Amino acid sequence: MTEHLKGAIAMITACTIWGLSAIYYKQLSETPPIEVLCHRTLWSVVVFTLFLRIQNRLEELKIVFRNRKLVQTLFWAAAMISTNWFFFIWSFHNDRATEASFGYYINERLSLMKWVSVVLATIAVLILAISQNILPFIALVLSISFGIYGMLKKQISLGPVLSVTSEVILLLPVALILLLYWHLDGSGSFGTNITTTSLLIFSGPMTAVPLMLFSYAARRVQMTSLGIIQYLNPSLQFFVAIFIFLEPFGLWQAVAFGLIWLALFIYSFASISTKQLI
Repeated sequence: MTEHLKGAIAMITACTIWGLSAIYYKQLSETPPIEVLCHRTLWSVVVFTLFLRIQNRLEELKIVFRNRKLVQTLFWAAAMISTNWFFFIWSFHNDRATEASFGYYINERLSLMKWVSVVLATIAVLILAISQNILPFIALVLSISFGIYGMLKKQISLGPVLSVTSEVILLLPVALILLLYWHLDGSGSFGTNITTTSLLIFSGPMTAVPLMLFSYAARRVQMTSLGIIQYLNPSLQFFVAIFIFLEPFGLWQAVAFGLIWLALFIYSFASISTKQLI
């Protein structure tokens, strides 16, 4: 098995986990999204720290936090990814999973496609806004927050795992204060029953494993191939929302998603024609 193929398999696995994570977060619909986010932060720190300990890389964390300018950039990156995570979780709790998947399509378009695809994505957003007489803020928040996060990450000269570990560590104090407050006043979900408690703890591996797989894939697969494979994530989110959560999906939503998939086809065809795939 070639390194390219190993990387592609790792990327497909990561995107499958991300795409099906909606089912997991839906099981925590009785737990407030902000509490789920805090647990996701806490248990992610545990998993990432353990991973770095196994690799004997904990000393690298100390070096990171001695660099004030780097920590400031990591803080804003952490703020963006936590905003993204919160609204991602919130969308499943409020039957907006279809719109959430649309947000990740927009993000891919703005980061990977040429101006034609940007136009197609813009038209799709306008169609949704006009047809529903609302601003699809979930899609916009997810795409904008992740876009800013990606921009900040380009300024950080750290490996993916070390970078994300530093980010969740910066978020940890706030998460711990909130979790302690909820636990002391008896409103916290952790410990109420074994199912909810297990699901909250599992949010750590659910966050860490696909990120590690993505890191593994990024070193072995060309960026054009990564871009195409990443469409598996929002596509799975979309199908889960429609066929498992049974969220409403009408003509105008179909037209909007059709435009997005048309942009994907154009991009894929261009990549194949220039032999930029694996």
